[in-house]
Amino acid sequence: MSRALPARMLRAARLDSSLYEEVEADRRSIRQAVVVVLLASAAGALGAWLAGRTAPRVAAEFVEPFVVWLGGSVFAYMVGATFFRGPDTETDYAEVVRTVGFAYTPGLLRGLAFLPVVELPAVGGIVLGVVIVFAADLWVLAAGIVAVRQALDFTTLRAVGTFGAAYVLLWIQIEGLLLFLAAALA
Repeated sequence: MSRALPARMLRAARLDSSLYEEVEADRRSIRQAVVVVLLASAAGALGAWLAGRTAPRVAAEFVEPFVVWLGGSVFAYMVGATFFRGPDTETDYAEVVRTVGFAYTPGLLRGLAFLPVVELPAVGGIVLGVVIVFAADLWVLAAGIVAVRQALDFTTLRAVGTFGAAYVLLWIQIEGLLLFLAAALA
């Protein structure tokens, strides 16, 4: 692991747009993007395991980020480079996949999914791990929007539209695959 990776991950978590521009331009950073997604996946699986989830759920927590990263990047590239294309948009799939990979940095917090219920006087009992995972997922979403914006060289509004459309397309694809598998196994 490069010494630059932890510093890059911190900048990615800070939503530093210059980091996403740097990663977009650095073809060698694909290895680092894979490591970031791998670490986030392992953190999610570890958090699920420590929280006592079943083996299939732990496995899903490990595999899901890779599927969403690669599939979501494909759809973000397709949608962003065609339908939402801006006047300055010049990109390729590799740029999108690198930047979106770094956007998974806040996913490391998913390793805290095991944290128990905490009693708060004003609220009552809350499951701290669930709150942290939800916050981490929102943070990854925000970082993903910044990553797509920088990789596709357009406005934040176009990035939100691209990210949303890519998510819907990925969801349809996954649901279709699950329905197909359920019918095939029935």
